[in-house]
Amino acid sequence: MNTSHEIIIAGFGGQGVLSMGQIIAYAAMMEEKEISWMPSYGPEMRGGTANCIVIVSPARISSPIITQFDSAIVLNQPSLDKFGKAVKPGGLLLCERSSILSPCARTDIEIFSVPAFEEAQRLQKKQVANMIVLGAFLERRPIVSPENVLKALKKVLPERHHHLLPLNEQALQRGKELAHECTNVTAQ
Repeated sequence: MNTSHEIIIAGFGGQGVLSMGQIIAYAAMMEEKEISWMPSYGPEMRGGTANCIVIVSPARISSPIITQFDSAIVLNQPSLDKFGKAVKPGGLLLCERSSILSPCARTDIEIFSVPAFEEAQRLQKKQVANMIVLGAFLERRPIVSPENVLKALKKVLPERHHHLLPLNEQALQRGKELAHECTNVTAQ
């Protein structure tokens, strides 16, 4: 990656939105890239809205406050409604399929809808849905390596949950596969 990549990740609290951003940020730091991770969440936390802005760049980042993004990862309809229009033309909008009732109608961006929650249930651990989404995103936009994502996950995941690292790795891989199985919604 020779240019900076600006991402908004948004959903309900408890869906792993902030940890997804942290994982990208830690992985980018391991690759000696400049990063900015700026979380935002309501006082309700679980069930309330949460988002984070992540910027990964080979050069210094001038400001962490941006309103247009190269990519948006949205895990619910309110987040799509709020951030779908903020993706730059030519950018990527990655949605969690089961939580989107009204898909984005834009034709100037790539739109992928991934059944992450459904796949997480197949893996019998709904908490890995965010890793499935992250795997799909990184397959479409390889801004950090999967190896460093797994190392970063070890830092982000509390030690008491390290027994889940293999399952998270499996979820990340399944997300990569889904990125090829799911079609670009705007191409249909």
